Amino acid sequence: MTAVMPGPRIDAPAVVGVWRDGDHPGDRRFADVGPVRLELGGELAVQVAYETWGSLAPDGRNAVLVLHALTGDSHVAGETGPGHPTPGWWDGLVGPGAPLDSDRWYVVAPNVLGGCQGTTGPGSLAPDGRAYGSRFPRITIGDQVRVEQALADQLGIDTWAAVVGGSMGGMRALEWCAAAPDRVRAALVLAVGATASADQIGTQLTQIRAITSDPAWYGGDYYELGERPSAGMGIARRIAHLTYRSGGELQRRFAHHPQAAEDPLRGGRYAVESYLDHHATTLDARFDPGTYVALTDAMTTWDLGRGRGGAEKVLRSLPMPLVVGGIDTDRLYPLWQQEQIAQLVPALAGELRVVGTPVGHDGFLVERAQVFPLVAETVTLAT
Repeated sequence: MTAVMPGPRIDAPAVVGVWRDGDHPGDRRFADVGPVRLELGGELAVQVAYETWGSLAPDGRNAVLVLHALTGDSHVAGETGPGHPTPGWWDGLVGPGAPLDSDRWYVVAPNVLGGCQGTTGPGSLAPDGRAYGSRFPRITIGDQVRVEQALADQLGIDTWAAVVGGSMGGMRALEWCAAAPDRVRAALVLAVGATASADQIGTQLTQIRAITSDPAWYGGDYYELGERPSAGMGIARRIAHLTYRSGGELQRRFAHHPQAAEDPLRGGRYAVESYLDHHATTLDARFDPGTYVALTDAMTTWDLGRGRGGAEKVLRSLPMPLVVGGIDTDRLYPLWQQEQIAQLVPALAGELRVVGTPVGHDGFLVERAQVFPLVAETVTLAT
């Protein structure tokens, strides 16, 4: 098996071992976790960007792992700043007196393998000093969790009190439970299924095709050519965002209205069109198209039961208590997928928790008053 050893990230200096941008809670830190064997072949030496809050207890039993979704990063809580292009995506969750009280819990949030905010991904420099681009190996959710396991080892964490995640983060939370059940005492799985559905696969492959069909994609090797597939990235984001919000919410907000001072019959835009344009432009300014393709592909191949006898068998075997939640208006990961998980997990902590919102899938980010108590409940299960 050939080992592929990456050089430093484009957005971070070369490192050996663990180092940090600063010593304050939420500062971005980096760890070289060494070669990780990949599910689809080969090995990759990975640098992981992560953030922490609180202190690891002497017995190591107060660690909580928080896992981000597709376009998130390690910055769960806090303001924008160096290494943080956006505010915390679950701001208010972590800190003194917060639902994840940093006076009690040691909270770790890594940027995922394949990412573009400090963890090795397609934009990382290979040993020859050039971005990996098309040479970046195909990765899976299982690979991402193996990287997180290596990070936990380096941080001296044998078991997590809780592993928490929604959407793609929920996939990794489930994968942790299946791959390392002795290292997870409780988990929150939110707004996700145990395998990718046909609808999700089709939607995600269409997004990938939008990016890879952009002439500026150059087979994934656009990094040093002075341009990037922004048009394709924008289309992918528009498609994705329509799945993140509910049809009812879009109708209430935008209906058939034109954008202010624009006439759609004379070259102007509809209000919903302007809204999607905004989200496309915003994401393109902070996110790498190569990462978008790599992570979306990992979500497309997601199957908790692959190599384990099927998802149903795995879910029935999970020994730790799970809090399982879904969004009542989610059309990307509809409630039937969380119901499947809840019906099969033997140590389910209560009934399926349904977050009520007009928003749709993004409710797992937006409805913090409903979601944060689920996080707090999950960590109490580990005590």
